[in-house]
Amino acid sequence: MNASTLNHLPTRILMGPGPSNVHPRVLKAMATPVIGHLDPMFLKVMDETRENLRLLFRTKNHFTIAISGTGSAGMEAAIVNILEPGDRIMIGVAGVFGERMCDVAGRCGAEVARIEAAWGDIITPEQIAAELKKQPTKVVAVVHAETSTGAHQPLQEIAKIAHEHGALLLVDAVTSLGGCEISVDDWGIDICYSGAQKCISCPPGLAPITFNERAMEAVRARKTKVQSWYLDMTMIERYWGEERFYHHTAPISMLYALAEALNIIMEEGLEARWQRHARLGAALHKGLEAMGLKLLAKQGHRLPMLTSVGIPEGVDDLVVRRSLLADLNIELGGGLGAFKGKAWRVGLMGESCCQANVLLILSALEALLCAQGITIPPGAGITKAAEALKT
Repeated sequence: MNASTLNHLPTRILMGPGPSNVHPRVLKAMATPVIGHLDPMFLKVMDETRENLRLLFRTKNHFTIAISGTGSAGMEAAIVNILEPGDRIMIGVAGVFGERMCDVAGRCGAEVARIEAAWGDIITPEQIAAELKKQPTKVVAVVHAETSTGAHQPLQEIAKIAHEHGALLLVDAVTSLGGCEISVDDWGIDICYSGAQKCISCPPGLAPITFNERAMEAVRARKTKVQSWYLDMTMIERYWGEERFYHHTAPISMLYALAEALNIIMEEGLEARWQRHARLGAALHKGLEAMGLKLLAKQGHRLPMLTSVGIPEGVDDLVVRRSLLADLNIELGGGLGAFKGKAWRVGLMGESCCQANVLLILSALEALLCAQGITIPPGAGITKAAEALKT
């Protein structure tokens, strides 16, 4: 990319599966002068960031950090640190990101037991319990917010069952953290990772992660070295801890951005932030259904911050998304895997989660769908969403 392209980049309304829009304060933080990654003042920024991450995860875990890498690096770090060749892991698969966990675990030489559900559905505690009775399992892994389907996975009962069978619970919270309740300590989650670019509304490039002491004991008790040098938590722990032992050069400007994004979250308050996402997500759902569109996640288990919408028969997916981008500067996500070409993914995450965006996407979709021959009562979506927003 040359300088002329950079100077002409548009300002988009990001309503896809991530990244989300970023607050100006976060962008300003990224322009803060760079200092050394072992500078005492930068270490203070790390300490403050770590404390706010504990608040965000709702944990007292000592090992709570931001990995230098995107949410996928968080996934890989969680899995490669806890698994050794021959270990058994049970993974809930109901979308793309459950599949991805299976791939990473398989590359570790682990025995992978898949627990499957239909796309848009959830993994049940009964499925987990039945599989755990078959043979000893080291880890149970599930996706809290399946970004490919918009399904919201309950965790507390699964945590209880996993622990009753001596297994650790590993949770993917890439899309959920900062947008809906997740309570690592109270719910009994042993390892949890996320990404900075979704409901936290920080640019992509960091992966918040937390291990409780039970999980870290398992990591320290390994018989073999962690598969990845870069993501070895036993070494990274020494950099983020009191020792401050050099491991790699931290992405300083990105950590400035995360620090400010977390400050903004704490100013709003976690409960208020969850309520904002829940209220606006529900209004979007009602508006879409009033337009005759089908929501693909199971009723009662729909995420507020990521909604999968079925594309009506005869509608050209790419024409709609390209028109939104070219004419209105709105980014909408396409379907993945089984939903490719069959669904749109609408994001209401962090800074992108606002009333104006709900009404904008509903009106834009109405116009574009009508242009492709779909009959929608004029203003049906906006009217229903507005009614929901009044309550």
